[in-house]
Amino acid sequence: MLASFLLLKMEGRRNLKATAFYMVYGAWIIFFSISNYNKSEVNEMDIKRKKELLELYKNRHPEMGVISYCCKDTGDVFLGISKDTRADFNSTNVKLGANWHPNKELQGLWNKYGQEGFELSVLKVLKYDDPHEDQTAKLESLREQCLASNPNARKIWR
Repeated sequence: MLASFLLLKMEGRRNLKATAFYMVYGAWIIFFSISNYNKSEVNEMDIKRKKELLELYKNRHPEMGVISYCCKDTGDVFLGISKDTRADFNSTNVKLGANWHPNKELQGLWNKYGQEGFELSVLKVLKYDDPHEDQTAKLESLREQCLASNPNARKIWR
């Protein structure tokens, strides 16, 4: 029935674009009419999977510690605290790459030397048991120890 409808629509048309449109449109209609799946089962499965992934995310145990951006040419060191080192390196790199980082001195060095001109590292890792407990005070204490041990070091931000 759909094929006959499409043939009737294309009959007498000399316009190739219109013919192509009806063929593509018809193909999509056929595709969606053939795909017989129960959407409620898919949605229920998606909701269960989302809840499972959310629970895994909440209970993950990310690496916390003091991150360091050290300019190889100048020796300037910028230290920050991190509740998730991998995510914070990514976030800071994106901000620096977009010329959008709030620390203008770090941004200027990044613009001049690029990512290759910096050594990124985790100076100290915080050992902790409960991922839901706030570790900010301990992280700041670790950063202060690192700042005291290196005269060229300063905070990345705040």
